[in-house]
Amino acid sequence: MKVPVIFSSFLATVLLLGGCGNTSSNEGEEPSDNQNDATTSGETRAFTAPNGEEINIPENPERIVTDFYAGEFLAVGANVVGAGSWSFSNPFIEEELKNIKDVGDPIHTEEVLALEPDLIVVMDEEQYEKLSQIAPTVVIPYNTAKNVEESLQLFGELANAEAEAAQFLDSFNEEAEAARARVQEVVEDDATFGIYELTDKGDFWVFNDNAGRGGQVIYNALGLKALKAIDEEVIKTGEMKQLSTEVIPDYAADYMFITDYHPEGDSKLAEMESSPIWQGLDAVKNNRVFINDFDTFYPYDPISVRGQIDLIADMIVERAENNGQ
Repeated sequence: MKVPVIFSSFLATVLLLGGCGNTSSNEGEEPSDNQNDATTSGETRAFTAPNGEEINIPENPERIVTDFYAGEFLAVGANVVGAGSWSFSNPFIEEELKNIKDVGDPIHTEEVLALEPDLIVVMDEEQYEKLSQIAPTVVIPYNTAKNVEESLQLFGELANAEAEAAQFLDSFNEEAEAARARVQEVVEDDATFGIYELTDKGDFWVFNDNAGRGGQVIYNALGLKALKAIDEEVIKTGEMKQLSTEVIPDYAADYMFITDYHPEGDSKLAEMESSPIWQGLDAVKNNRVFINDFDTFYPYDPISVRGQIDLIADMIVERAENNGQ
């Protein structure tokens, strides 16, 4: 699914959502074509989906299944009973996931049906027709929420947990402010930051502020400045950009944070680091390159972003100390 080469190519490898199995909850009956007729317990309320469709969802969802948004729902205290397999690689919600069912990637509709959810929220609409026969189903496309605040607002509304969302945001802002103060003590005012990814195919990408990999921490929570070329061509466009080796110097910031992505192959890190072009970068010469684990820094749900704040702040402060700043 959030992110990968370019997000679309990772989507193909970790978030392919396909249908399978029979999703009718009443044997011998034809399920309704209108998800608003789906059986739910208790009162319902109208929710306007990102595509403008108005959907009736439970007033207070009690059993939520989601393919990709477990962290978002857990941040607002919602009860998630099933989540897509991808979520289980997220170290920041490992404890919470112990009591949550892995419903697969792609989602296994039989698994979802057995969990008896009263609300289903997915990133991709491919299985919408099947899932909406089980319970009210909302599609939240990738990149609908642009930052932690928007994410908390959206999922707080879905779970009818606006108060919990506000409480989380207050705590998040306090932690961000404290970390920002620490970092500002060791980072020059005009220093630039960039977020990159090296894949097992040797491709090198530069990322924006909302594609995981610590972007929301570096550019939003810590308020650090992007290199001009990254800001104009990547952040402002909302895109990711693949870089040939020859143009890497044009996008190389003073501080470079790189995720090393190689789930099915060998890391190309040693090969990249041996390149004369790489050796000539100021970030390399000044020991300001940070190589990070994909599973830790890819997630961008509010819980993960909050957990990444001190990790990234500590990296910057400790490296400054090691460099004698």
